[in-house]
Amino acid sequence: MYLYGASGHAKVIIDILRDMGIPVLGAFDKNPSIKEISGIPVIGAEIEQELEQPVIISIGDNSIRRRVAEKKLDVAFGKAFHPSAIISPSATIAEGAVVMQGAIIQADAQIGRHAIINTGASIDHDCQIGDYAHISPGAVLSGNVQVGEGTHIGAGAVVIPNLKIGKWCKIGAGAVVIRDLPDSVTAVGNPARIIKEHQTNI
Repeated sequence: MYLYGASGHAKVIIDILRDMGIPVLGAFDKNPSIKEISGIPVIGAEIEQELEQPVIISIGDNSIRRRVAEKKLDVAFGKAFHPSAIISPSATIAEGAVVMQGAIIQADAQIGRHAIINTGASIDHDCQIGDYAHISPGAVLSGNVQVGEGTHIGAGAVVIPNLKIGKWCKIGAGAVVIRDLPDSVTAVGNPARIIKEHQTNI
């Protein structure tokens, strides 16, 4: 496996891949001062050659992860699931997604491309997590929740069943979401309330 991005997020993915027994052959990063990460060499700024092994975009920022994925790099994208994660056999997880330590993904949940299910997050039955979304550590999504493309659910947030959260939203840490939310809003608090509407420049 190769990684695109050499940040703190990449360090966690390296640990996951090592625990899976998958060698990490190198990383790519535009910062010329970064020569290695967690013992893995940074071998270039961009992927300019054909790679025989898959790539994971190891960048935490959802919008940047999307921009990289849409470069139409001539690569296959891999996945990473930590062995401690509990993933239902009926769940589906798309290319580029990462499921971190202690996460739970229940029956018939759907995880989109290049999504992040972070440490200890809980995704219950029939949830749909959009491409490039990030479910932060300790967040809890009850059954049949829809999370739109690029949305970031903050650490420890809770979403009650059967809700729809739009695309490119930001849900604050510890928020309790009890009603549907439209696209491109920031919501915080208990119960979560919209405090900002923003343009999404992807």
